[in-house]
Amino acid sequence: MTQVKRSLFTSDGRILEKNDQTPVTIADFGVQALISLELGKLFPSIPLVAEEDSAFLRSNNLVDSVVNVVTDKASCQDKALTQAHVVEAIDRRGEYGPKPATYWVLDPIDGTRGFVKGSDALYVVGLALVVEGQIVLGVMGCPNWRVDNSNANEIKNEPGIIMVAHVGCGTWAKGLPDIQNPSVNWYRCLVDGYTLVHKGRYCISESQTWDSLPLSSSFGSTTDVNNVGDEEVLLLPTCCGSLCKYLMVASGRASVFIQRTRTDRVWDHAVGVICVHEAGGKVTDWNGDQLDLAADEVERKALFPPGGILVSNSGLHQEILEIIASKSSVIS
Repeated sequence: MTQVKRSLFTSDGRILEKNDQTPVTIADFGVQALISLELGKLFPSIPLVAEEDSAFLRSNNLVDSVVNVVTDKASCQDKALTQAHVVEAIDRRGEYGPKPATYWVLDPIDGTRGFVKGSDALYVVGLALVVEGQIVLGVMGCPNWRVDNSNANEIKNEPGIIMVAHVGCGTWAKGLPDIQNPSVNWYRCLVDGYTLVHKGRYCISESQTWDSLPLSSSFGSTTDVNNVGDEEVLLLPTCCGSLCKYLMVASGRASVFIQRTRTDRVWDHAVGVICVHEAGGKVTDWNGDQLDLAADEVERKALFPPGGILVSNSGLHQEILEIIASKSSVIS
């Protein structure tokens, strides 16, 4: 990861900003190209839905920089990579429609702001497989995941984690340095067991405040774990991006991730959904319905959840939905 970070700046040292005011780096494009190239070799018939596109690279004259990074990191190749190979890998898309489809969903770096910050931020690389409209497989890697000493399942001194989930098989995790070590076992990930709303541990988006969410009418909030009032909930500051919040819930570190949104991006949620589901949790929109992955019939990139998205340990889900419903003006 250190080697990748050396390549993340443009030649004049800037972090670039996309049209939606989110940052992007050479590393975002490089990771997307590398994963797309590998998927293309192994599963050439399955298209990819991913965050970045080459038009941004061309408009900022960054194609050569990304090609250099990808060529340096790619697995052994039968032939030298060209600009055309890398651009094609970044833009490898499919044709969809109203019917259920099969495709990969990739967020090359979820939480780029955190990636730029460094060691304290939980940025995530996330990949999910959707088969006939259903998420069946997910893998998340978080290099800066720190050990929670209260969780006996987690092996001590892990500098990073990889989490995998397969439909019907549960969610499992292992330390990144031990991924090739057969003597270190994978451990099962389970959501926490909180059943009282005010006792749960909550994550929210960095761009939102607790007061902007419907639960704030019933409970205040605090980040002080040792001083949670009777009418308060504990907020867990977690930077950056959405997928690290899913990782928190799936691993049992947080009880709930709640986000107000009417439009969002599928790669910010897909892999998190199956990891939470297979760990015993639940993910719905604020009406209590499953996220509609086919709402964007053309590109499969957008989600349109009524009100927002609720991720929980399952035990708290229905009561939180009822609180949201009682504030019916927040759902449309």
